[in-house]
Amino acid sequence: MKFLGFGKKRGDFPFQQMNESLDQLPEFPLDPDLHKNIEILKTVYKDCSDVVFREFSIGGKTDAVLLYIDGLSNIEEVDQHVLMPLIQMNNLEHESTVFESTKKEITVSDLKEISTINDIFKQISIGNPVILIKEQTKGISIGLPKWEKRSIMEPDAEAVIRGPREGFIETLRVNTSLLRRKIRHPLLKMKQMDIGGYTETQVIVAYIEGIADSTLVDEVTKRLKRIKIDGILESGYIEEMIQDYPFSPFPQLLTTERPDVAAACLLEGRVVILIDGTPITLIAPCTFASLLQAPEDYYNQFYISTFIRWLRYIFFFIALLAPSAYVAILTFHQEMVPTSLLLTIAESREKIPFPALVEAFIMEITFEALREAGVRLPKQVGAAVSIVGALVIGQAATAAGLVSSPMVMVVAITGVASFLMPRYATGISIRVLRFPIMILSGMLGLLGVMLGITAIVAHMCTLKSFGVPYFNSTAPLKIQNLKDVLVRAPWWSMDTRPEFYSKNPTNLRRESGNQMPGPSKGGGGT
Repeated sequence: MKFLGFGKKRGDFPFQQMNESLDQLPEFPLDPDLHKNIEILKTVYKDCSDVVFREFSIGGKTDAVLLYIDGLSNIEEVDQHVLMPLIQMNNLEHESTVFESTKKEITVSDLKEISTINDIFKQISIGNPVILIKEQTKGISIGLPKWEKRSIMEPDAEAVIRGPREGFIETLRVNTSLLRRKIRHPLLKMKQMDIGGYTETQVIVAYIEGIADSTLVDEVTKRLKRIKIDGILESGYIEEMIQDYPFSPFPQLLTTERPDVAAACLLEGRVVILIDGTPITLIAPCTFASLLQAPEDYYNQFYISTFIRWLRYIFFFIALLAPSAYVAILTFHQEMVPTSLLLTIAESREKIPFPALVEAFIMEITFEALREAGVRLPKQVGAAVSIVGALVIGQAATAAGLVSSPMVMVVAITGVASFLMPRYATGISIRVLRFPIMILSGMLGLLGVMLGITAIVAHMCTLKSFGVPYFNSTAPLKIQNLKDVLVRAPWWSMDTRPEFYSKNPTNLRRESGNQMPGPSKGGGGT
């Protein structure tokens, strides 16, 4: 395409390829003719009312243009530290030195030279104003971004009684700074890449060099680079496209909004993926044991954390199997129930027109609908509607003879048990798998329940997360790896990192010497 007599020697700007990713767009160098550069940019940014072209003269001698997007750049700082010094500059003697003189006159620390039209697109889209100067084939990008951002708050989904009260937000550089505040060592590395043809979403792979396995870092980077999509709006896009088994109901990457959780995983040798525009970060690899670990486990006394962790394991099985076991026992194995209890259940079910399986399905689906309604409704009424709705509907269904009182109690206990899961994705997996196991129990009794459990365990044994088996913390069995699985051992005994995350044999120890507490030698005491 010929563009306003643009020189054939340098070529024409490929407007017909603007619907492609900026990374796929051919590199187009800046022209010494400032007006040609301006006309190309104005054509590209046609009908973009927020893109500002501010033409001015440097020292009253050399024409230049300042290009930025209104709302993404700090206009007050631009006026004070860029436009005013350049317009008032009076020491410009030769136009041949205008580029270097301009850089020296701008009182901003973050300056970057750019040489292509493509660079201009990328810089102004992240809030950095760009200066183009007459008869110069290079421009200047000025690091003065500014946009509205949410304040740092405690994540609602990962609240703790004891621990930090800060969480990630939607601004990437704020999130990286929160990590840097936790881990101040220069070996904390952060590789950046842009993903998404139109969104150009910034993604950062964070790891600690020397602790994280270099093979793991390379694998994460390769999987991210092979993503070819028009836009990334949330971490869920990336999670689906880099996991090993996309059809598995179990999460294969950890998600968190807490900087302390991300920092702890980095210190174990894992990789953290931060995505601009979302507070949810991804952590790889993931094991089944890590899905049942909460951040507060490591802030309380080890015996308290161990008790709560055992409670969590018990209620994991209750959330998964309680309705199925009830249906199986009531349908096929009544002899397992004490006679007095069996008579009470039979009396409550005397007028129920449905078999136990149908009854369980009605209550479970109703409970799931109420739970989702409580999430979607405004916070002021969501909790009240979900709790009151469950009570009212449960009481009404019992009074109408649609379900029995024992079934209402079983479903209620199951719902409470699912809330004990520290990871939302884990709770979702349990809620999904509960229904096929209920069908098996209604058809085959406890044999069906055991078949369902066997199928789930067999499936989980085949899962891997970035090369790490899902049950790696328990198989092959090593006592050292069990210190943070069934129990939470004291910190002074967890002196090594999990070797299935950090495979560097020279940096497995996280403590030096015997850290077991107690009075110092020769110390006082009564």
